[in-house]
Amino acid sequence: MYQYIIKTVISAVVIVAVSEISKRSSLIGGILVSLPVVSILALVWLWLDTGSKESVASLSRNVFWMVLPSLVLFISLPLLLKKMGFGWAMALSALLTIGAYYLMILILNALGVKL
Repeated sequence: MYQYIIKTVISAVVIVAVSEISKRSSLIGGILVSLPVVSILALVWLWLDTGSKESVASLSRNVFWMVLPSLVLFISLPLLLKKMGFGWAMALSALLTIGAYYLMILILNALGVKL
C-alpha cells in the first residue's frame, strides 16, 4: 500500500511542479514537459514492480511508436485555438489524437510490427 502512495505522491509532485514552472516560463515548462518524465516514471515503476527487463523493453518500444501520433495534439491545438475556445479546441485535438493513435496501430499491424 505504501508503494502506491509513494508513486502517487512523486507523480503528483512532478506534475504540479511542471505546471507551476510553466506559469513563470512557458519555454522552461515546454522543455520540462517535452522530457519523457511520465515515461521514465512508468518505466521505473514497472521495473520496481516486476523486475522484468522484457516488460520494460516492451513498454519502451510501444512508447516509441506512440510518440508520433501524440504529436497531432501539439500541432492541432495551437491551430484550433485560433478558431475556437479552449474547451472545443482541446476536445477536438484530443479526438484527432485518438484517431492518429488508431491509424498508427493499424499501420504498424499492417507492417507486422508487434505491439
